[in-house]
Amino acid sequence: MDLAEIFRVMCRRWYVLVPGLLLTAGLTAGAWFSVPTSYESQSTVALLNSRKGAAADGNPFLSMEPSLTGMADSLARNVNSDVSVTELKEKGLTEKYEAKIADNAQGPLLWLTVTGDDPDSVLKANTTLMAYTAQRLKDLQADQKVEPDSMIRLTTIVPPQEPQAQLKSKVQYLVMAAGLGFVLSLVATFFVEARRRHGAPAKHRQTEAAEAAGSTEPSGSTSTKPSGASGAEGPSAPEEAAGPGPLVDPEVSAERPAAQPLDQPTMQLPVQTAAEHRPAKRPPSWVK
Repeated sequence: MDLAEIFRVMCRRWYVLVPGLLLTAGLTAGAWFSVPTSYESQSTVALLNSRKGAAADGNPFLSMEPSLTGMADSLARNVNSDVSVTELKEKGLTEKYEAKIADNAQGPLLWLTVTGDDPDSVLKANTTLMAYTAQRLKDLQADQKVEPDSMIRLTTIVPPQEPQAQLKSKVQYLVMAAGLGFVLSLVATFFVEARRRHGAPAKHRQTEAAEAAGSTEPSGSTSTKPSGASGAEGPSAPEEAAGPGPLVDPEVSAERPAAQPLDQPTMQLPVQTAAEHRPAKRPPSWVK
């Protein structure tokens, strides 16, 4: 089946395809307005060396040791734990969040990301998450009896950003739904076409059989006339006068060609020569 045939089938079964497409468009539009839009806010924090460690040159950004990156990874895992999730829910953070090391980071940088349906709630939750992360860093060091001047510090690199609508995932789901509806509409269209084509030969055969039966019925039927005395059927008056004729099968007579000769006896005639056919010579007149 080529593209032209597919187009012809779609045009011929438009009463199946068009309602399916309209239903798909309606469901897609309804899903667009019913599914909430997701918003995301992100902030970036960095771990700095302790005050004692930065006392030599006085600039903590010049003394970022590799051990700070390991501490940043440990802090991210602690913030993402179930215990931290429960504590943040108690603080009012019910949105989805994530803390991880920044991509392609060359230092102890953390991304704090919050996702939700309400932009204001998302922005507020990101601020809460940043404060909680700084507190968890202090608690982890306090548990190890680290002196305040030797504690690793947390500083803000990028404050919580304005929430941005995340339409990529929403559009992907809607495109998948629209594509599925279109495919189902095409399947229904070609299913109806196949059923009609499958039923057409059977209907054609029934029509031919009915026409054949109608054409043979008049030739094989005989006119009958009810009898007055006994009620039995008898032949008509002209047929009684003519007498019974030979019984001929109409089908056999129809099949026999008209030009076919009947079988007749043959007789062999004698063959005469040319001399026998020649007339006898008359005698001359002077012969008596």
